[in-house]
Amino acid sequence: MAVFHRVRVVFVLIFLCGSLREALSFYLPGLAPVSFCEKEESEKNSDLFVNRLDSVESVLPYEYTAFDFCADQSEKRPSENLGQVLFGERIEPSPYKEDKLIRWASRWDYILESMPHTNIQWFSIMNSLVIVLFLSGMVAMIMLRTLHKDIARYNQMDSVEDAQEEFGWKLVHGDVFRPPRKGMLLSVFLGSGTQIFIMTFVTLFFACLGFLSPANRGALMTCAVVLWVLLGTPAGYVAARYYKSFGGEKWKTNVLLTAFLCPGVVFADFFVMNLILWGEGSSAAMPFGTLVAILALWFCISVPLTFIGAYFGFKKSGIEHPVRTNQIPRQIPEQSFYTKPLPGIVMGGILPFGCIFIQLFFILNSIWSHQMYYMFGFLFLVFIILVITCSEATILLCYFHLCAEDYHWQWRSFLTSGFTAVYFLVYAIHYFFSKLQISGLASTILYFGYTMIMALIFFLFTGLYVCRVKVQSLAKVQQNLVGSAELWPSRN
Repeated sequence: MAVFHRVRVVFVLIFLCGSLREALSFYLPGLAPVSFCEKEESEKNSDLFVNRLDSVESVLPYEYTAFDFCADQSEKRPSENLGQVLFGERIEPSPYKEDKLIRWASRWDYILESMPHTNIQWFSIMNSLVIVLFLSGMVAMIMLRTLHKDIARYNQMDSVEDAQEEFGWKLVHGDVFRPPRKGMLLSVFLGSGTQIFIMTFVTLFFACLGFLSPANRGALMTCAVVLWVLLGTPAGYVAARYYKSFGGEKWKTNVLLTAFLCPGVVFADFFVMNLILWGEGSSAAMPFGTLVAILALWFCISVPLTFIGAYFGFKKSGIEHPVRTNQIPRQIPEQSFYTKPLPGIVMGGILPFGCIFIQLFFILNSIWSHQMYYMFGFLFLVFIILVITCSEATILLCYFHLCAEDYHWQWRSFLTSGFTAVYFLVYAIHYFFSKLQISGLASTILYFGYTMIMALIFFLFTGLYVCRVKVQSLAKVQQNLVGSAELWPSRN
């Protein structure tokens, strides 16, 4: 039976091959459809399309027909996707022909040979891994030695008098879950950060699988914009849940700010940049119809989804904390220099930035120096390392601040990891003056305008994940100590 089954499979394959001998193409996910033709046809040239004209002295792209180049009089102009429009690509037919002597599978070989950055990429990964291992060891040492020892000591106490000898972070157990100041704004940032974090993760994941190959120009940006529009529900849900746990009651203001604050800042910046591009006659200027379409996606899809997520977030009960919060806030003692908010925040962003600055150089080259970026596997791995590094660095600093009896940790945690965006901004300024040859006021304004958008996005998604991890870590520690709560003196 097994032999007969194999023979039958062979005949089926032969039949399929015979029936498909007229087929001239096939499709792989993430790659453009590839056409195969007979030998005499493969030697012929095909139409050549051009996208835009760039210069190392300007960030303004222009259409191919904007200058005195030979133009093709045919009407064969393919349409651009949203990502290509955002990057200023306008596909035009060229009167020249393309020589198809290069095989499709080898189309990126010349880039790999001309840009030998693989060794540098591996050096970046190893550098990031060393930082992660160092921070992991520090956090593990604190959790295993200090916290475990304290919990065991509390469980061995026999009287309340023994528990009077509290010190460090144990003194603020009744204030650690006190709602932060400006909890409305923090919850809005957390909701927007959730939206950006999921969008970035899914986009990079699909890029690693090859679905967003560089061969499909503009696919990466199109995927990111569509995902952002569709992820309004998690943004509204997270913002509502945190705002409710902070004791907030102005739910309408919360959901409106979640839907319009951060996207509104990005759109206002982008609109000003678009006005400058219109004035310069650049092909990167978004047409009015496309601008209206993006507004329709925002108001008609993203905003309603945000309201739906906020509805379910407010409908669900608030986050329950394992210990009671004291009615009277504890007085915070005088802090030393390194435990004050600003020095701690500034120090917290150094290590996460050290994990990404090499990869950041290649990303900025691909955006402003018109180079092709294709190493999405390295980028996804660095992204994961960045998240882990931000989490561990802020948990470590938060422990030191709690030991100094400062229980205002929510905003500090968000800003400690989010301060990495400030280092990104400083590096972008250094890159502008040291690596680029951009001249002209319009190009300079565009560079820093788009850089501010990237810095805001970076600030939101790094601060989000760390703050959520910190809530879970503190809840777990307090839950372990709640069994000894009857030994702690009441401070209400």
